[in-house]
Amino acid sequence: MTLFPDRAAFDAALAALPEPAAMAIESARAHQKSLCKPEGSLGRLEDIAVFMAGWQGTPHPRLRRGQTIVFAGNHGIARYGVSAFPPELTCGMVENFERGGAAINALSLTAGLDFKVVALDLDRPTSDFTTGPAMSESETLAALSAGAAAVEDDLDLLVIGEMGIANTTTAAALACLVYGGEPAEWVGRGTGIDTAGVARKTDVVERAMAVHRETPRTALDLLAAVGGRELAAMAGAVLGARLKRIPVVLDGFICCTSIAPLVMQNSDILHHCIAGHQSEEPGHGRVLKHFGLSPLLRLNMRLGEASGAAVATLLIRAALATHTQMATIEEALAGAAPRPRVAEPAE
Repeated sequence: MTLFPDRAAFDAALAALPEPAAMAIESARAHQKSLCKPEGSLGRLEDIAVFMAGWQGTPHPRLRRGQTIVFAGNHGIARYGVSAFPPELTCGMVENFERGGAAINALSLTAGLDFKVVALDLDRPTSDFTTGPAMSESETLAALSAGAAAVEDDLDLLVIGEMGIANTTTAAALACLVYGGEPAEWVGRGTGIDTAGVARKTDVVERAMAVHRETPRTALDLLAAVGGRELAAMAGAVLGARLKRIPVVLDGFICCTSIAPLVMQNSDILHHCIAGHQSEEPGHGRVLKHFGLSPLLRLNMRLGEASGAAVATLLIRAALATHTQMATIEEALAGAAPRPRVAEPAE
């Protein structure tokens, strides 16, 4: 089934976003105040627990099943030497993901997350966006739909990431198109390219801006102009997760930039999102600032693959453990063991 068969269906989904359960949030905050600790002493861990309560619709949220999804795509602008690696590596990395040999496989296992990879037409790179749109409207809708369809119904948490040679250049072009500024401000070293490679990336983004600066300011048009299939799929997954009330942990620069067009059209799309980390890519902090999101971690990572978001999931587990397993002040004073906190039915 095509979840977004046309522009109207996509726009309607983006306009009708469910919100968290207010009563569950209120009850979770009250529970935090009752725990055997000074109020606010666990800082953001308390905020995370309340956030999860709102999306699960219960004051005692759990992380029973979380999943990492890595979306993979190839890019026509790879021909300009903007990456340290050839486009063929995308296929090789997808095979490595499937064998369980990548960093994200190890990190997902450590964080207690299921894992899957979704490859998107790797034998058909996007078009060269220095001369025209990267994707047609129908191709963009297909990628958005693939991302939304990949989100399974029974998840308590979704962690998303990407793989695609040249996609830091694509992300830089998309960020520049959405937020403006000079192309050089959005371009980083990505896979570790040298100064000459950075100059080539900057030139590609400059040429893209010359072609696309008049692009209509809608999510679909912006993604089609200079996006990639895996970027559009991540955007579709974030929207699909919202429609199912599943919170999302965002990864690095490419992941966050992929939803910038959605944020431009409806900023409420961020309400179910947590910024897992801030990567070394210079544009990532700027995108997070536009989002108004503070990352959980700053570990100087720049791998992609949802690696930073997977590590951040360990903090989410810590937040839920303290929220559900600590004794209340009343229990502690009575010398009683903490009562089991059972997740109540969602509102």
